[in-house]
Amino acid sequence: MTVDPGRVDELRSKFGGSILKSRRVELAALDDEHEAMFERGWTDGLPVVPPTELRVTAMLEGTTRNSDELVALVPPNLSECTVEKVAINSVMAGCRPEYLPVVLTAVEAVCTEGFNMHGVLATTMSVGPILVVNGPVASRIGMNTGINVLGHGNRANSSIGRAVQMVIRNVGGGKPGGIDRATLGHMGKQGFCFAENEAKSPWVSLSQERGFSAEVSTVTAFCGEGPRLVVDQLSRSPESLTRTLGKAVLDAMSSRRGMSMDAMLVISPEHISRYRDAGWNRERFKEEIMAHIRLEADGIGIGKSGMEKRPSLPSDGIRQTRFELGELLVVHAGGPAGLFSAVISGWVNGPSGSEPVTREITP
Repeated sequence: MTVDPGRVDELRSKFGGSILKSRRVELAALDDEHEAMFERGWTDGLPVVPPTELRVTAMLEGTTRNSDELVALVPPNLSECTVEKVAINSVMAGCRPEYLPVVLTAVEAVCTEGFNMHGVLATTMSVGPILVVNGPVASRIGMNTGINVLGHGNRANSSIGRAVQMVIRNVGGGKPGGIDRATLGHMGKQGFCFAENEAKSPWVSLSQERGFSAEVSTVTAFCGEGPRLVVDQLSRSPESLTRTLGKAVLDAMSSRRGMSMDAMLVISPEHISRYRDAGWNRERFKEEIMAHIRLEADGIGIGKSGMEKRPSLPSDGIRQTRFELGELLVVHAGGPAGLFSAVISGWVNGPSGSEPVTREITP
């Protein structure tokens, strides 16, 4: 029985010598362990899985990295976060061991200076990390790329995003009401992670556009709001659909921040078929849609459309907005039926905001 799959982790935990260095918290025999974790502020408002030594040790089997390896300095407190700490929070979030490399890479991505997690927490805007997984790992761990892709129901999608947020909360100290100052927030801040449907896309993937090969697995961290549905059930040509999508991106932004924000488009299978049938590639699509993402500077001046103060745009004609300093990220995902796509507006980009970050996933 010593090699029985159900006993290996238990025996290793008891007799193999613990590799875990985190502080143990002893509970009384009659304590409810779930309520005890709520009382200590370790949860995100939902029940979590108790991170026993057995479960954490099993989680660490999902990576080849040493448990005491430093992963990142986690904002806002810039606390040192090891692989073990990420594993603990991954257990609490409901992850399987094979998800751990994705969680580790996502934590690294959001803790970069470019992503600026401290600023993402501190802003009163309703934004948070949105994670897009590309490459072979997505299918290997069973991530959803289809029906309800931006919603619930898939363990990998839901728990990976949740684990990253729990690391920020429990290790970095980024709790709502403290450094997290969002006026309204959105449910995606509980954890927002999905994978691109590369197998059925006529275009190169998001990660390929960002310089990685198709054989490499990656996580892209994007700071965004909640998704906004784009409905177009009439367009039969790529030109018509592009006008709809361009207007949706334009409408999702504040004209006062016109030249300082990023956005993400999630294009569904039925919509992307318009471009497949017409032979458009990703480059052609992005070139065409940019022409529809413009603001008339003279139309948003003082006294125009009820605005009291002119934004920082010149008055001489049309200027392309938002994407001169930022990016439009395009991802293919969603269920096979339904002429719907989604736009996700971003936060301020550049030195004072956040920029998308893509990192390669290592075992």
